[in-house]
Amino acid sequence: MTPPRVSILIPTLDGAEDLRRLLPALAGQAVEGGVEVRAIDSSSTDDSVALLRAAGAHVEVIPRAEFGHGATRNRLAAGARGELLLFLSQDAVPEGARFLATLVAAFEADPGLAGATARVLPHADDDPLTARTVLQAPEADPETRVFAPGHGEPRFNNVAGMVRASVLREVPFPEVRFGEDFAWATRVLARGWRVAFIGDAVVRHAHRYGPRAAFERYRTDARFHREENGVVVRPSMRSVARGLLYELREDVRFVRAQRAPLRHLLRAPGLRAAQVLGQYFGSRPPRDPEPPRGGDQ
Repeated sequence: MTPPRVSILIPTLDGAEDLRRLLPALAGQAVEGGVEVRAIDSSSTDDSVALLRAAGAHVEVIPRAEFGHGATRNRLAAGARGELLLFLSQDAVPEGARFLATLVAAFEADPGLAGATARVLPHADDDPLTARTVLQAPEADPETRVFAPGHGEPRFNNVAGMVRASVLREVPFPEVRFGEDFAWATRVLARGWRVAFIGDAVVRHAHRYGPRAAFERYRTDARFHREENGVVVRPSMRSVARGLLYELREDVRFVRAQRAPLRHLLRAPGLRAAQVLGQYFGSRPPRDPEPPRGGDQ
């Protein structure tokens, strides 16, 4: 049997609600050479596995304790047959029937391209604070960019990131606590490959965080940048105060610009305080090293 051109690879965990949006969007994608869908499920207790198999996906089930951001994606890649591998989060929804073809075209145009990542926008029904967080991130930029060795930090994200299978065999995702996608991109650039951000390929993806989840998410992100890049995101309590004022001001501006109900601002102080404090504590070296651990898919 001729192998497919593209393998779509999805780590899943209790994602049935998300998969009901994602799988129909994938069914509408067409690429010359064909597509396969493969998933590794971390022992979901909902209908995730049944939905994937009903959609024709190959599914492997593993114990939750075996999940690792880099390790699980490398395991997915090891079983994939495509020359191009699209890693998707279970809650990312491609927009338009040419999403996949747009990413593939970037690899056809540039033999030196190791990876290409899609633009990320919020869902139409996301609340204003969630939508603003997504829209002000670099991943929401509409401009396509190619990152070459020695020309700035790459933009690459496994929310919706395609890689060349031959490159991933040479440089697998590192086994890090968080940020395996960014860490991988810096490694392939160091070997002379290029990475692209494709503004014309769009996925809808957002997380509605509460204060506790926001604190942990931003603490983990800041810790990754400190450990991997030597970048201190939030160095002092003074920067925490400045950051909190900035975030609250931007929330007010966004809610007013969207003409959204002002009640959405009621959750802003707790959410943004947790966000900037998470950045602060993640920027501080720990007294005792923490062991690597898994996280959300």
